[in-house]
This record gives sequence, C-alpha cells and structure tokens, in this order.
Amino acid sequence: MEHRVKILIADDESIALKNLVNVMQKEGYAVTGTLKGAQALKLIEEQRFDVVLTDLKMEKVDGMQILKRCRELYPDIEVIMITGYASVQTAIQAIKKGAYDYIAKPFKLDEVRRVVREAIEKVKLKKENAQLREQLEKFEGKVKIITQDPAMHTLLETSRQIAPTDCNILLSGESGTGKEMFARYIHFNSARGAGPFFAINCGAFTEELLSNELFGHEKGAFTGATAGKKGLIEMASGGTLFLDEITEMPASMQVKLLRVIQEKEVLRVGATKSLKVDVRFIAATNRDINDAIRSGNFRQDLYFRLNVVSIRIPPLSERKDDIPFLSYYFLKKYAALMKKDIREISQEVMAVLMNYDFPGNVRELENIIERGVALSNSGTIEMAHLPEDLKELSIRTFRKKEGKIPSLEEQEESYIKWVLKEAGGNRTAAAQILGIDRVSLWRKLKKYGLEEG
Repeated sequence: MEHRVKILIADDESIALKNLVNVMQKEGYAVTGTLKGAQALKLIEEQRFDVVLTDLKMEKVDGMQILKRCRELYPDIEVIMITGYASVQTAIQAIKKGAYDYIAKPFKLDEVRRVVREAIEKVKLKKENAQLREQLEKFEGKVKIITQDPAMHTLLETSRQIAPTDCNILLSGESGTGKEMFARYIHFNSARGAGPFFAINCGAFTEELLSNELFGHEKGAFTGATAGKKGLIEMASGGTLFLDEITEMPASMQVKLLRVIQEKEVLRVGATKSLKVDVRFIAATNRDINDAIRSGNFRQDLYFRLNVVSIRIPPLSERKDDIPFLSYYFLKKYAALMKKDIREISQEVMAVLMNYDFPGNVRELENIIERGVALSNSGTIEMAHLPEDLKELSIRTFRKKEGKIPSLEEQEESYIKWVLKEAGGNRTAAAQILGIDRVSLWRKLKKYGLEEG
C-alpha cells in the first residue's frame, strides 16, 4: 500500500488553522493540526511527518524553533513557513536555514496547494534517491565500489584482508573520494556484516547535539528529555560506527570517545551506570590529522587508538581511467531513477571530463552526470548539458599541449574544426552555429588550410 503523506500544521490563529487543515484533508493527506508551537514540537518528536507547515510567529515556541528541531531529527522532511507581510524577511532567513518555502498571509489556497505539492514531490524524490542508492551500492549483500584502477583494486584487496581483523581503521582522502563507501565495504566484508552500520559527520553538529547523538540520554536528563534515547555508539553494538570528519570532533567528545574505545562501555547523558558495547570504529578525515595533533586540536592518544590501520583513498585526478567507468555507472543509475532512455555520453563531453581535475572528486562527477541526465532529451549527454564552468573548460583545453597556452588563432582554428564536426561537415549549418555567413566561414577555412582540395 502506498504511503499516505503526513502533514503537520501549526498555527495559533484558529480560523487559519481550520482552513489549512480542511484544504489539506481534501487533497487526501493525513493531517494533524495544533494551535501551539510547544505541542508541535512534541508531535514532531513522537512521530515522523513528511511536510510541516508552521506559523513563523507564535508564543513560547515559534516557527524557527520548530524548523531547527525538524532539521535535527529528520533532515529529509520539508518545512514551509506561514508568515505575515511584516515578517517576510525573517521567513527568507528561515529558508536560508533549511525551510523549503514560505507562504505570506493572507494566503491564497491555490498557492498553498501548489507549494505543498512541490514540497511533497521533493520529499518523495529524496526517498527514491535513497532507496535507489541503497540498491545500487549493494551487490550480493556487499557494497559495490566501481573502479578499474589498479591502485584502487589494491586498496580493495587490503580492505578485504583487514575487514575480518576487527581493528579500528582511519581513512583519509579528499572530500568526495568515497570514504563512507569504503567504510561500508569493510563492514560488509567483516564478521560484523550482518550487524548494524551507522555513520555520523562529526562536523555537522554542535557539541551538545553530537554528545546526544553519540552517547544518548536518560529520561529527564535535561529539559525536553521526555524519554530515554539510545546513542549511535549503543545502537552500533555488534556492528560498525563510521565517524566522518573526526578532526572536527570537540576536545571533550574526544576524551569520552577514547574512554569508550578503551573500556568498551558507554555512559548515556544523565546516567549513573555504564553499558557494555561491542563496536568497531572506522574514522575518516579530509585534513592532515598530524597537523591537527601538532596544533593541539586532536588528541594523539585517540589517534593511536583509531589509526591501527590507515588507508588513503586517492582523488579522482589520480585515477583518470575510472572517469568513463564511473560516468556510465552514474548514467545508468540516474536514467533508471528518472525513467529516461539515456544511454550515451558524447565524445566531446567525455573528453572534457577526462581533462577536468575534479576538485569535488567522485561526488562531483556524480552530480555532473545527474544534471546531464536531467537536462537531456536526446538519449545522449551533450556539451549543452554540462555546467557553464565545464563548457568554458572545453574551449580552454582544445589545443593546450605540454602546458603551452594556445594563441587566439589556435583556439579559433580548433573551435571551427569542432563545430564543423558537430555539424556533420555541413558548412551552412556550421556558419549558423558560429554566427557568421558562409563566405566568412570559407575565408577562415582558407586561412587555416582547412578548405577542400
């Protein structure tokens, strides 16, 4: 049975709330309404909604607090702000902090329906992406890492060898190289493969939130702790916990984590008794961890505990042979997701990709191919479907050889050759693309020795 969309509406004006609830119910959604922001917070903590509509200005608990809590608990849900004209600037600030959109009072019901529909579509797309990613990343119960690079195959072999040893591992590499994928690969190739795998970015939370996420809390440990909560360390017992951006972890958290690793037990916030845990830790960083140690930002004793085995994942610029391999993998992935019959990447596009350094690594390549699939209607990803900076790169690199920057005439000659090729040798079509008449094109061809016989 298809999931029925759940919507929470919080507005302290009873007439506005009643109208919104009625409209959303007529659209077929499962709607919960409340006049109080505090009650909305309680509902959010008790159950998961797909979309939240909240008035920006309410007593005690306002829309910004509701947005903040939604982002903390459920990053994938969408929050829509309802605001009066005087608060539009605040609503725009809310969008910058993660709100999907805002609706100004007095609102038009058609506008409300449209914004909610669009938010729901975004939520559904996120879910489909997550499901497809999970399906494509696993192969016979294991993570599938796409590569044909010899150095990467050596790393995978090393990973398979150390996976059963149960030792802690430190992964290093630039952002977007696939450190979490490697962590999952090690997990699924270990004796813990049937156990849980959890991942957390240590740089994405405040110290208080990170402590709560990792260690959990007891009921009544702080205001709002209406029930006990297991932390990720406790939940990962019997499996693996991946700590991304470990060098961003606050010093106080480093001390607590060191104790967990040494004593194999965790103490929830507000608890008086520790709980035994059995967790393998895989940490990762995109920084030079030795610099962090020398500057006093990272504990050396924790480094020794985590760095039993160290693996450096090379950037995509060091394994260019993987670019076509990965490009077609992502093409197949997003063509299936978007239900589009796109099977090819033009030679010109592939040439540009091969000449690009990819500062964002595999993640950036994936985004480029996803964009190309979204824009293409021809069955092939063409130059027109690339981001503007990559289109510019294609012109800059036409004739660049051995580090020599080409002259303007060399650039023009190369560009004319390329346009002629794209036009299938048709000079009239090529002239139109170049924005010149056929006679001017003939003169340029003669100048560069490109005219026929």
